[in-house]
Amino acid sequence: MLEPKVVRLSAGSAVLGLVLAAGAVTLAGPWDSGQRTAERTRAAAQPRTGGADHHAAGPQRPAPAPAPSAPGVLTALAAPRADAAPKPAAPKPAAALAGALGPLLADPGLGPLRTASVVDAATGKQLYGSGAGTPMTPASTVKIATAAAALSALGPDHRIPTTVVATPDARRVTLVGGGDPTLDAARLRALAADTARALRSRGVTSVQLAYDTSRYTGPERHPIGVNDNIAPVTALMTDEGRLGGTATGPAPRSADPAGDTARAFAGLLTAQGVHAGKPPARARAPKKAVPLARTWSEPLSALVERALTHSDNDLAEALARQTAIATGHPASFEGAGRAVAGELRELGVPLAGARFADGSGLDRGDRVSAALLTALLARAADPDRPQLRPVLTGLPVGGFTGTLEDRYADGSPGAAGAGLVRAKTGTLTGVNALAGTVVTADGRLLAFAFLAGRTPSAAAAQPSLDRLAAALVS
Repeated sequence: MLEPKVVRLSAGSAVLGLVLAAGAVTLAGPWDSGQRTAERTRAAAQPRTGGADHHAAGPQRPAPAPAPSAPGVLTALAAPRADAAPKPAAPKPAAALAGALGPLLADPGLGPLRTASVVDAATGKQLYGSGAGTPMTPASTVKIATAAAALSALGPDHRIPTTVVATPDARRVTLVGGGDPTLDAARLRALAADTARALRSRGVTSVQLAYDTSRYTGPERHPIGVNDNIAPVTALMTDEGRLGGTATGPAPRSADPAGDTARAFAGLLTAQGVHAGKPPARARAPKKAVPLARTWSEPLSALVERALTHSDNDLAEALARQTAIATGHPASFEGAGRAVAGELRELGVPLAGARFADGSGLDRGDRVSAALLTALLARAADPDRPQLRPVLTGLPVGGFTGTLEDRYADGSPGAAGAGLVRAKTGTLTGVNALAGTVVTADGRLLAFAFLAGRTPSAAAAQPSLDRLAAALVS
């Protein structure tokens, strides 16, 4: 492990950090997909049991002790008496960070490989580092890089289309996947209704249906193989190929999500009075195709927030491929990796040793440094880069949302960070990571990344990571 590197705060960072911490989410832009509204609603609905208690049920806390009287407060604030012992000088912020984080980073629960980076989000200055530039397996914290690259390449307002086109005589219809894994049954039904309406207006009530997945190239299966954490990566799917109705987390997946979607679409067309003929076959859309209907995903800002909050692997892979398409690379695992790296290079973040084998972090071949992750978080907080703000607003909130909902609870090692830590988790067997932002007691916004390898277990590593993030609060 590299020796800790501590950088002193710049003169204006405290003031800038206070402003940024107060306004980073408020000024995040018009992309409230409901998450921040839900957080406010949920927080308001909780019993008044204290700032770290985010659960409606449970025993009531004892009444707080009375506040000190005014004379006592004034005495404490007054100049010390002549006979009082002189107070020791307060440690400088960077030295205080080193003193607080060093012992926590040495926790055996983090295994023998651990790196860390903490930066002032207002200035981008590193305040603490331990092996900060060392490439590590990031697990799902790589989604921060995937999201930043997609937003940089496409902008927060970009939407992914799913289109229906036809030959000039409208006898052959093709469902064209654009790479939107969030296409659901309701939107597919509406797309079929629009398509049937367009066909009937042309006097057509019988067609041959095909489906086109050529937007993506290369293998559809992730290198980890058949796995409940990710469906085949294809340009056409419904509900991420999930079987069983779950919206997040691991779930059994369709072996052929594109074919399933096309067959469902054929049935919906028939229900609308347009016979779809033989079972749909995979084929490229005709070159001289006539558009019939189209449906759009939510804006990219909302997709990024969903991918980060719920650690959505299917959506992360889609974001990486959309970046590839936008930058002229093949929309494959390899092409997407090159596209993400190229876009991050444009953002000026440290890429030494970085490798993007996939967009989700499921591939153990991924490599990023803690310094890269904190640099991206600082870029996302930059007032001059509002297009990157969903990288911050999508981070799970400790004790509230997504993959941090069940962490930072009262009595847990990181309880002090509840509601103040927003971070992306990363978990593979033997790999645990946490990267995000925290608001300190004096109102500054810090970006942090803690990466650990060869950890004994998630049960041992996660509390250690939570303690590290919570320590930044004070």
